[in-house]
Amino acid sequence: MEDNEFEKLTLDYQKVEEQLQNLKIQLEQYKLQSNDLSQAKSEVEKSTGKVYSSIGGVIIEATKDSALSEIKDKEESINLRSSLLSKQISELEKKEATLKSRADELLKEARENEKKQGMGGVSVNMPK
Repeated sequence: MEDNEFEKLTLDYQKVEEQLQNLKIQLEQYKLQSNDLSQAKSEVEKSTGKVYSSIGGVIIEATKDSALSEIKDKEESINLRSSLLSKQISELEKKEATLKSRADELLKEARENEKKQGMGGVSVNMPK
C-alpha cells in the first residue's frame, strides 16, 4: 500500500464527511423554514383582518392573496433547494462509500503484504 494514496483517501474522506455535514445542516434549516412558512400560510388563511408582509426588513400591509402568493413562492423555492440538496447529499454519500471501500481494500492489501513479509499487523485509523 502506498502511504500517499491512503493519506489522500483519508483526506478526501474527511472532506466529503465535512461537506455532508454542512449540507445536512442546510437541509435541516430549509425544513425549519418550510415549517415556518406552512405555519404562516395557515395563519394567513385563517385571517379575517389585515395582513402584513415583510419585504427587505420592512413590514407592509398586504392583501391576503398577495401574502399567500408570496408564501407559496417561498415554499416552492425552498422545496427546490431542498430537493437539490438531497441529491447532492445522495451523491456525496455514494462517494463516501466508494472512498471507504477503497480505503478498506488498501488496508486489506497492506495487512496481506505484512503477513507475507512476516512483519506483523498494520494499524491505521480511518475516520468514522
